[in-house]
Amino acid sequence: MSHAVLRLIASFFAIVVAFFTTNCSLMPKPRLSFIIPVLNEERLLMRLLEQFTPERRERYGLEIILSDGGSTDNTPQIMAEALKNGLATLLTRHEDTSRRQTIAEGRNAGALLATAPILVFLNADTLPHNLDDLCASILAWAEDPILQRTSPAATTPVHIMPEERITADVIFHAFMSLYVRALNLLTIGMGRGECQIVRREAFDAVGGYNAAIVAGEDFDLYTRLRKRGRIQWLPKALVYESPRRFRKYGYWAIIWRWFSNSMAVIFLKRSVAAEWEVIRE
Repeated sequence: MSHAVLRLIASFFAIVVAFFTTNCSLMPKPRLSFIIPVLNEERLLMRLLEQFTPERRERYGLEIILSDGGSTDNTPQIMAEALKNGLATLLTRHEDTSRRQTIAEGRNAGALLATAPILVFLNADTLPHNLDDLCASILAWAEDPILQRTSPAATTPVHIMPEERITADVIFHAFMSLYVRALNLLTIGMGRGECQIVRREAFDAVGGYNAAIVAGEDFDLYTRLRKRGRIQWLPKALVYESPRRFRKYGYWAIIWRWFSNSMAVIFLKRSVAAEWEVIRE
């Protein structure tokens, strides 16, 4: 083969490489990474994923990362279908069957894949009241020049699904909203685990979630983030959670579990619970 032909082939490949490099560099980088830890959530997962339509993903610059803790039901198949249909961007799975993954590990595994500057950790049994309001509120906080310097994380109000709500739910969650805001004003740091919003830079700086903490890992993260600045309250970023845990144990039992685990996290850097019970009914 002549040198002229070789030069022509080399030039052709250089043009191809330059074309793809240029076009890849023009692809918009995600603005928000939604990280959803899942474990045997075949009943509720798709309800959440259907909110992330291609139009919304493009409008707000979203990537959706599913982190499976080792599901044994149809959750892996649902995840694969969501990836195929464009409702998810990336998947990761805990493959060590010798032990159960903590939710902190699942969230950290998802965060490792994230490419956006803002991480949004959303539980699989959680549903935004209005995803457009949620994304708009997060982006307004994320891009505010003052808050970029002073606020490493944000938190949202959490209510029970309207169709399942009873009076006790309304009272408890109104109190919890006040409690979360009070702890943040008192510089302790608090954010409901159903939806936690963190700047990537701050998340990495504090080392992410403590993977050894079985329960209260969300509280532990925000106590560390609060030392780096103010936790912003986003009132329009309302999310709903399932009442299944409250219905099984009752509010007083849940309050005691949360309180005992939070005290253990503050003083012992661990949780009281050896394992967080999975409730899927």
